[in-house]
Amino acid sequence: MQYTERVKRLESEGAFVVLAKAKAMEREGKSIIHLQIGEPDFDTPANITEAAIKAMRDGHTHYAPSGGIPEARKVCAEYLNRTRNINIGAEHTIIMPGAKPFLFCSLIGLINEGDEVIVPNPGYPTYRSIVRFVGATPVPVQLKEENDFRFSIDEFRSLITPKTKMVILNSPGNPTGGVLTWEDLEQIYFEAKRHDLWILSDEIYSRLVYEGEFRSIAMIPGAMDRSIIMDGMSKTYAMTGWRLGFAAMPKELAGYFFTLAINNFSSTCTFSQYAMIEALTGPQDDVNKMVAEFTRRRKVIVDGLNGIEGIECQNPQGAFYVFPNISGTGLKSQEFADMMLDQGGVACLSGTAFGEYGEGYARFSYANSIENIEEALKRIKNVLAGVPKT
Repeated sequence: MQYTERVKRLESEGAFVVLAKAKAMEREGKSIIHLQIGEPDFDTPANITEAAIKAMRDGHTHYAPSGGIPEARKVCAEYLNRTRNINIGAEHTIIMPGAKPFLFCSLIGLINEGDEVIVPNPGYPTYRSIVRFVGATPVPVQLKEENDFRFSIDEFRSLITPKTKMVILNSPGNPTGGVLTWEDLEQIYFEAKRHDLWILSDEIYSRLVYEGEFRSIAMIPGAMDRSIIMDGMSKTYAMTGWRLGFAAMPKELAGYFFTLAINNFSSTCTFSQYAMIEALTGPQDDVNKMVAEFTRRRKVIVDGLNGIEGIECQNPQGAFYVFPNISGTGLKSQEFADMMLDQGGVACLSGTAFGEYGEGYARFSYANSIENIEEALKRIKNVLAGVPKT
């Protein structure tokens, strides 16, 4: 059997690989603390679930329009207007089964073979995977610890060539928790406009900001003319399994996305979109409680990691990940992650799962209870106590 070169260019995602291994170890009776997966450990708020159940009982179990039901698209536009201080209508929004389809649609629809796309590194691995899938080249902009894991604007400028067609942003960022400043966003938009680049802004963690206020590049006048702003329900509303994402973009581009949706998945689950409406318009108490709990956990894991010899950990400004520097342990990133799982029963990810500039780091998700985080910290310390000092 033959496979296309295109499909061979796709990468897996480290979190799911480690999850599978950790689950297999659990089936063999080993105790595992899961700090590898980017999934809130909270249940979907009850009012959202009830809205979906009501929609099913009301008969909303048939095909929906490919871009989303009109009332849900309208609510998404209003939500983005409210949270980004912009002014768009429903015709600028699309709903898809999760946020990932927007990565595929954006790159398939806007990037040709031979083009270049600037991607954050360390960054979400799916960015570079899909760039390669469409036959383009991912060009990494290094997110450095000493720069709070933000873009170096000078480096960003230096990476732009005549082949560059897009820049991908992720703020707050996975895996680092870094947040781009308003000045960063202004400079990125200035260069994007000057070089006629598309901007794909992944804002899935927009409600999970701990330091200051969330800022979107969409807030800059004129930016929406060349931007796709992605968001979704998975992280903010603990709806990972519902597969619901939404995005805003120029109206003409939205028309192309409609066609891509028709040819790919036909439509997003109808009754889930009624749950989306309830989530975005209903009470936000559960979201606020979740953010407050993540704030507590962040302090526990950051303080705990900084108390372990060989590890230094910055305070993430957003999302629910820490990205500690583990180079002081004398271990390579993958070696560290394997050792934590195999010897300590702590599932985490190697920094290199997020690109070559992740060497010397590891990613831990603090979407777990404080009790489990504290136990994980003890196990990490015990495992490292047995590592010979160099």
